[in-house]
Amino acid sequence: MITVLSGGTGGLKLIQGLVNFVEPEEITLIVNTADDFEWLGLYVSPDLDTAIYLLAGLLDEIKFWGVKGDTFHFLEMIKKYGYEDWFSVGDRDLATHLHRTMLLRKGYTLTNVAALLCRTFNIKVKILPMSNEKVTTFVKTEKGTFHFQEYWVKRKGLDRVIGVNFEGIKQAKPAPGVVESIKEAAGIIIGPSNPVTSIAPILRIPGIKESLESVSTKKICISPIVGSGPVSGPAGNLLNGIGVEVSPFGVASIYRGLIDEIFIDKSDETFTERISSLGIKVICANIILKSEEDKTHLAKLVLERLEANQ
Repeated sequence: MITVLSGGTGGLKLIQGLVNFVEPEEITLIVNTADDFEWLGLYVSPDLDTAIYLLAGLLDEIKFWGVKGDTFHFLEMIKKYGYEDWFSVGDRDLATHLHRTMLLRKGYTLTNVAALLCRTFNIKVKILPMSNEKVTTFVKTEKGTFHFQEYWVKRKGLDRVIGVNFEGIKQAKPAPGVVESIKEAAGIIIGPSNPVTSIAPILRIPGIKESLESVSTKKICISPIVGSGPVSGPAGNLLNGIGVEVSPFGVASIYRGLIDEIFIDKSDETFTERISSLGIKVICANIILKSEEDKTHLAKLVLERLEANQ
């Protein structure tokens, strides 16, 4: 079994490549849920939904969120009533949020809901939320402190970041199956997701980081940073905000002691010596996943490294 830790875009693109070589039933995906929030009374779980839509063949892969071909009649109407429309939810996407909210109100856990959605769409990859408890990412900026969705979607990630806080993290517990999937994995991958707001919340759930540290299974990370900037998203601003160098070395320093190897882009070979000094083996490859060929090629290389002795 391969276990993958992932947030939004990068880690899921890698999953698209992995399923070409590994049976979906042999992949467990642990997903960040600290981006979750309530919108118009509905429980929204952006990273979980993106994973489910992707593996169900429903994802709008141009935007890499929402349902492809969706309409926005509800959003247009709710705006007429004076509600904000900065969070762009399509009509079919809205049905998922409504369904989840109704199930949660009936006493289902987020793990239960994810499993039911996977069953509905015949998804064989095991998708697990990091926790069933509420954890919320708040981004502290010069203009104030905002929920991650407000910082990134509403405010376009333009405010200078000066800190990040995960409310509720100390009280949260790993969702059922999360620790087991780490301890029983034949290989563990930290996807090329934002290390600050996608992967850090997963690792800070009490018991998850400790489980990673305790297993002898090979652990590999793919850098979401190429050169001095992110492949996509706000990772650069967030790394700056917590005082970490925006580079593959900065990413490697965050995961020091947790990973054995890191994939960095072939254009970043000059970072090899610095990263190696952290005790992490460096593999240079094309890590910018623009095409299906890119995803397949990187997934093949990662699996080869997981199977290698050193």
